[in-house]
Amino acid sequence: MSDANDNPAPAAVFVGIDHPAVAADDVDELAAWYCATLGYTEVFRNDKPVWLLRAADGTLLEIMPRDQTPRPQRTTWTPGWSHLALRVQDFEAAERFLRQRRVAWCGDTASAVGGGRVRSFFDPEGNLLQIVERADATDPETAS
Repeated sequence: MSDANDNPAPAAVFVGIDHPAVAADDVDELAAWYCATLGYTEVFRNDKPVWLLRAADGTLLEIMPRDQTPRPQRTTWTPGWSHLALRVQDFEAAERFLRQRRVAWCGDTASAVGGGRVRSFFDPEGNLLQIVERADATDPETAS
């Protein structure tokens, strides 16, 4: 049996994250909030309904209907996917805008892992989001 490090995937095979997905109580309402509050644009909607939204940098977000599984209690450190971090160019402007939108903050500004600043908040359905600003937006390893 070979070790996974003996045969790494070529960089051209896996090029990045296409989209995260969030299961919502009200797909249309949550999609509208992401567009109005976070600047996403509507790309596609099917009849299920499932929305694909696009951020200013071209990344996608899928919003789909939830099933009847109860929502688990989560913290940042609960196993599994934790949060969606949104890169911002001007931390103070993003924070001001979100404050005007009356988002529910869940902590103060903190140092981001890898450098920069981060602050967490919730979307209307209780999903954990963050705004993050890095000194060098292209390389978190070199951020101060």
